[in-house]
Amino acid sequence: MRVALFVTCVNDALYPRTGRAVVTLLERLGVRVDFPEAQSCCGQPQFNTGYRHATEPLVHRYASAFAGYDHIVVPSGSCAAMVRENYPRIGAGAAAEGRGGRLAAAADRVVPRTYELTEFLVDVLGVTDVGAYYPHTVTYHPTCHGLRVLGLGGRPRALLDRVKGLELRELASAEECCGFGGTFAVKNPAVSSAMGADKAHHIRASGAESVCTVDNSCLMHIGGLLSRAHSRVRPVHLAEILASTEESPW
Repeated sequence: MRVALFVTCVNDALYPRTGRAVVTLLERLGVRVDFPEAQSCCGQPQFNTGYRHATEPLVHRYASAFAGYDHIVVPSGSCAAMVRENYPRIGAGAAAEGRGGRLAAAADRVVPRTYELTEFLVDVLGVTDVGAYYPHTVTYHPTCHGLRVLGLGGRPRALLDRVKGLELRELASAEECCGFGGTFAVKNPAVSSAMGADKAHHIRASGAESVCTVDNSCLMHIGGLLSRAHSRVRPVHLAEILASTEESPW
């Protein structure tokens, strides 16, 4: 099995620890992981802001960078959703404009092979117990793309339930958006901050030491609001929890 890591822009620039955690975790499970250096942005910021044509070269780049791999693992629900849901739309748009089917073909080559991390663990590897140890109380925020677009369902919680030492605390109004939404937070800062403040309140009320998600972009937003409230709750990506063991804590 040839597996490639698509680390994503946010993780590469701000949270490289998450990428290292994914590699540590998968290698512990017997998976050889490659990191194609030709990878770049998936194009989500451009596409979500209305620049579909500017996104097209990035679709081709993604397809080229990850050619030949059986599976592409993404530690981000939003970027995995971009590839799976929007690449076909971008290809269809180009074809509808009379520019041929090359872009649609590129999307077809990568969409079936792209998996968010918890999907890959549960659906491809068939595991929920990954040998993790994390002796802390944790609450889980299901991010919008993972919940509503990818339909991750109970996969993340099933993995957390099998982590030794971890106590999972329920999060009130868990399915409500944290308010980040990428460019939404830039264009609508007051609404974004208000939504985030509600989420941070519920996280603090859970009594958990850590809050985890499958998206560091949402954790960045939530973490900033928790920090401004002088909270000691630690934002942590799910991959870092799953990579942690008694011998090698993260």
